Amino acid sequence: MEAVSKAWAHVRGNLRRSAGQRLFDQWLKPVTLVEGSTATAVRLGLPSAFMTQWVRNHYAERLLLEFRGVLPDVEAVTLETLADEPLRVLTAEPEAAPAPRAAPLVERPTFDPRFTFEHFVVDSTNRVAFNAARAVAEPGTPRFSPLYLHSGTGQGKTHLMHALGHAFLDANPGATAIYVTGERFMFEFVQALRAKDTHAFKTRLRSVDLLMIDDLQFIGGKDATQEEFFHTVNEFMSSGKRLVIAADRAPQALEGFESRLAGRLGSGLVADIKPAELELRRAIVVRKLAAMPAVDMPDEVIDLLAARITSNVRELEGALNRLVAYANLSNETITIDFATVTLGEVLRSVQRRITIDEIQRAVSAHFEVKQLDLISERRAVAIARPRQIAMYLAKRLTTRSLPEIGRKFGGRDHSTVIHAVRRIEDLRTKDVEIDGAVRSLMRTLEG
Repeated sequence: MEAVSKAWAHVRGNLRRSAGQRLFDQWLKPVTLVEGSTATAVRLGLPSAFMTQWVRNHYAERLLLEFRGVLPDVEAVTLETLADEPLRVLTAEPEAAPAPRAAPLVERPTFDPRFTFEHFVVDSTNRVAFNAARAVAEPGTPRFSPLYLHSGTGQGKTHLMHALGHAFLDANPGATAIYVTGERFMFEFVQALRAKDTHAFKTRLRSVDLLMIDDLQFIGGKDATQEEFFHTVNEFMSSGKRLVIAADRAPQALEGFESRLAGRLGSGLVADIKPAELELRRAIVVRKLAAMPAVDMPDEVIDLLAARITSNVRELEGALNRLVAYANLSNETITIDFATVTLGEVLRSVQRRITIDEIQRAVSAHFEVKQLDLISERRAVAIARPRQIAMYLAKRLTTRSLPEIGRKFGGRDHSTVIHAVRRIEDLRTKDVEIDGAVRSLMRTLEG
């Protein structure tokens, strides 16, 4: 038993150094060696079932590895709740006092290094949410709390929350923060309820300086969880601390939420993020490509991605990453044809069914020409240029083949369509009016 006690003292020292003083004091320091432990089966005890479950979830494997590093014959390390049975606790050998630190170690969530304010592309659809997140991250008393962000899937809520976390902890090195999803919040609270020990859960949650809960909609209809969350919101509001919430809809539109909770959530600043428009989608692709200096992507491919993948930013980034990866793996140059083939399924699945007739109507209305003129033999520039633009849009916004497009424009040959597409691509780089007209028409057609 003496050998096990010495091993436990060594393991505790390693845990303190690796976990940090704050985490160690809160969760690992209460762990004690229990009588009956042997060189092959170590028994550890904690004062509550909730703490036992937490340490088991986060440190069970680590404890086994640590003990095996000292006692190679250890086969199992079990974690038990001391209150469940009258177990006698054995005291480990005296431990050296930790070295003094200039600043306390804090709880730091693992924020995605890609998600910073610098990497967030801003325009009119997300500017309010962006500026609000930056304001909450600033030192000093927050101007508003809670900050409630809402949008559809993949529009940038999580990016902003991670960016806010990065900026807040960088500006406040001694601060504490928790980032958790609504689903995880509910799971941990239910575990605490079952263990009849919600105190540790509440203390940990409400003691931090910044609390961020993503995907709040998942606790809809869960009365007990909502009750606890309601009191957490009140606690943060009354203490003037930072609370940031994200969900897929506005507070009043959350399903299965009590009106008083929806009212609390809406009492701070509610900022929505609208679906990214064409210009923003293009800017996002350009920004992502800037971080890939070895990738050469023509403007027409950038336009294809921005114009055709409209559902959300996450899918747009996924398509870009897929295209770049396929090009690298196959040692191919990225061209419009390569992109169309590589992303064929993606483009078809996200595309709204835009027809050539719709394109012809939109172009004729924009340039104030008759739709019949676009399929006629007339070659005047006032007719020929809109016709070429309509062909260009048909190639970019539909899945029709070149011969099919040609037939829709008065039975023209596919080579005529190719010439029109290349001509408009060239003019877009030289003629601001042509480029503006094409962009305007794309926005109109995408609805």
